Amino acid sequence: MSFTTQGDVEKEEVGEEEEDEESVNPTEVKMSQIVMPCHSNPRQELSVGQLLKWMDSTACLSAERHAGCPCVTASVDDIHFEHTISVGQVVNIKAKVNRAFNTSMEVGIVVNCEDLFTDRHWRVCQAYATFVTQRTHTGKKVQLKPITPHTQREQVEYSVAAERRRVRMVHDDIIKDLLSDRSFQQADSLAVEENAVAAERTKVESVELVLPPHANHQVNTFGGQIMAWMVNVATIAASRLCQAHTTLRSIDMFTFRGPSQVGDRLLLTAIVNNAFKTSMEVGVRAEAYRGEEPNRHINSAFMTFEVLDDHGMPCQLPRIRPEPLEGSRRFQEAIARKKIRLDRKYIISCKQAEVPLSVPLDPSNQVYLCYNNVSALKMLAARNNWTLSSEKDKVRLYTLEQKSVLSFRVEAEVDVPAERAFCLLAELRNRTSWDTHYQKCELIQRVNDDDFLYRVVAPSVSSTTLGSANQGGGILQDFILLASRRRPCGSGDSYVVALRSVSLPTHLPSEGYNRGEVVCAGFTILETKSNTSLISYYNQASPEVLPYISTDIAGLSSSFYHNFCFCSQYLSRNRLEPASEEQTNQYQHQIGEDPTSENITDSLSLSLNSTEL
Repeated sequence: MSFTTQGDVEKEEVGEEEEDEESVNPTEVKMSQIVMPCHSNPRQELSVGQLLKWMDSTACLSAERHAGCPCVTASVDDIHFEHTISVGQVVNIKAKVNRAFNTSMEVGIVVNCEDLFTDRHWRVCQAYATFVTQRTHTGKKVQLKPITPHTQREQVEYSVAAERRRVRMVHDDIIKDLLSDRSFQQADSLAVEENAVAAERTKVESVELVLPPHANHQVNTFGGQIMAWMVNVATIAASRLCQAHTTLRSIDMFTFRGPSQVGDRLLLTAIVNNAFKTSMEVGVRAEAYRGEEPNRHINSAFMTFEVLDDHGMPCQLPRIRPEPLEGSRRFQEAIARKKIRLDRKYIISCKQAEVPLSVPLDPSNQVYLCYNNVSALKMLAARNNWTLSSEKDKVRLYTLEQKSVLSFRVEAEVDVPAERAFCLLAELRNRTSWDTHYQKCELIQRVNDDDFLYRVVAPSVSSTTLGSANQGGGILQDFILLASRRRPCGSGDSYVVALRSVSLPTHLPSEGYNRGEVVCAGFTILETKSNTSLISYYNQASPEVLPYISTDIAGLSSSFYHNFCFCSQYLSRNRLEPASEEQTNQYQHQIGEDPTSENITDSLSLSLNSTEL
């Protein structure tokens, strides 16, 4: 099955990866396999279980190449399979370590398919697996050496890996919080149709004996083999519901709870938890036992299946009637997981240019919005094709044009420690003391220790500067901003203050204000010397404001320079201690009397009121 509408995009993605191959990553491992009939399912397509075995093997080799010692799979993030692979086609798998922490590392896996007869290449899936080192014979943990990124893509993956790690650590808590939210509970969620299929009919139990061919070089059951067995029983359960061949679309994040060894018996249980209009969730549980020993829970996974018609479109599925007690719990949890799955796909999986503005923030998606907020800024900062547009007194303005989006970066070194600069810039309420576009800033909600929601009020765009472009007249603008603050996760990392628009049901657009939008904005602060830091401000501007910032780009106006100077003065003045209210008022008075302040309210600064803060 192929999707020609995405072919060009996929070729571009493969091409971008090939460009980075000039710098060879020492942890990179490649595997190419031609799909034989013994690897396929009844429809002559590559079995997903077999693909998972190849992926896990490639990723493990990459992890061990970096660690220099045996490693095991700890967890695998969500995997979405975009296409199926037919017999005779070639699977190309590439894995490399994105980032190493103390005793664990993230390995990125990319799977592409190749048709040898048409020379077509397309993306099948991408995954992130976490591997941990095994203890030495003395029981001591192996400390991993850090990864040094070489290319732009590697730098992005290295930087965002820390944010993905945060998401993994709270994954289980997200589901618990969503299920405890009474507003999520739907009155008719357990309504059963007359012709619904009883969940008991889909239940599958299978026992596998772990033999030497199923073990890895550490004599433990190969993680890829366990995943393949789990996919097998899940496929049977899904097919029992719809009485047709099913297609595995995605596997939710799962964690290996413990190992199993040669000689163990693996009890695999699968059942359809819930069936939606065109997809179903199958839950799988793997337990290991030996002799009279009690069963050990080693893994659980949740897989989403579809049934495709002759045109590759999903078919409507019969509904499920859950078992009492445990069945009802699984039924309800499947609804919660579907909500989270859609949030992740809506916010994270799509390309940055496709991420919608002002996504509604709620408990189920706030972790992913924060992830997207930080990762978008880090990805923008990692771009290597910025163009220097103008420079004045070591304050530099860079621009980056990508299709219909123009981004800019303003940066300069300040004689302030990076930690101190981060503390001052991370609190948006301080920005009213130096940025004329922050007329008012109030804290709405503390999402967690590092993420906050603010409402910012900005002056109206000057009609004398923009003429007829000022459609809002003298109406003020307001923004609902998600501010995500991140400290460095390792040496060479920057401090990050990321900003993006969200929407809240408690703060809808109100009369007297024009609601503005922030696509991607924020600061990165990098320590250059012991008490000096490089501060960079980033922003994505829409095409509508391009005519208004052209004077700054051409070097004819210095509004960006004055704004950055005020920021630098604010940081220097509060280098050692917080700003007092008296100092803040005095500084705001100085800004008002500055003879160059008129320049600050023209061109770039004012025009960006409509897109960034």
